[in-house]
Amino acid sequence: MKRTVPLMITMVGGLVLIIQYFIPHQVSVSVFNYYTSWAPIVSGFALILGVGSITRLHYHKIRIRDRNWPYSLATLIPMYLMPVFALLLPPSIWGGNQAPGLFDFMYTRIQVPIQSTMFSMLAFYIASAAFRAFRAKSALATLLLIAAVIVMLGQVPIGDLAGRWLPNLGQWILRYPNLAAKRAIELGVGFGVLATCLKIIFGVERGWLGGAGE
Repeated sequence: MKRTVPLMITMVGGLVLIIQYFIPHQVSVSVFNYYTSWAPIVSGFALILGVGSITRLHYHKIRIRDRNWPYSLATLIPMYLMPVFALLLPPSIWGGNQAPGLFDFMYTRIQVPIQSTMFSMLAFYIASAAFRAFRAKSALATLLLIAAVIVMLGQVPIGDLAGRWLPNLGQWILRYPNLAAKRAIELGVGFGVLATCLKIIFGVERGWLGGAGE
């Protein structure tokens, strides 16, 4: 029963949503709207399961003093304090409805700077990876290097010094060769997602069942 019932629910729900997409009828639209109206409820329970899973994982690390266990504290404390700040300490307590609450203070003074720092570090990692990738060790690497230089120079004002042909060539590379490769990758990803969905719907892939899928 632990496997049969979830598999049947997944199969029926998946097939209904697939079939209704190809039937432009009012009944089909009503069925789709009925199914999607349950999405917030399912998302709420999924959020509860996710929070419980993260809590159990990090609590275990803290209890046994695992390696880097203080980071688990840094994960759990804000995760539980932020809802408290939002629900139990509204902005009116801190000076009126127009004054920012403690939740807004924590978000704008802590969360936003942390995100800015992470994106700033990511820019350096991208630059380092690009430097290693753009070494002309082969014909394909040389072609990649030339195309990258043309595109980058075409995006900055200094590229106009060589004439309009450089920005136009950079735009041509982005619109045709680059877009063709991008669409090919997206098609491959789409077929992979479709294959995975069909395997889940028909019960071939059962990893999402956890222990019940064994």
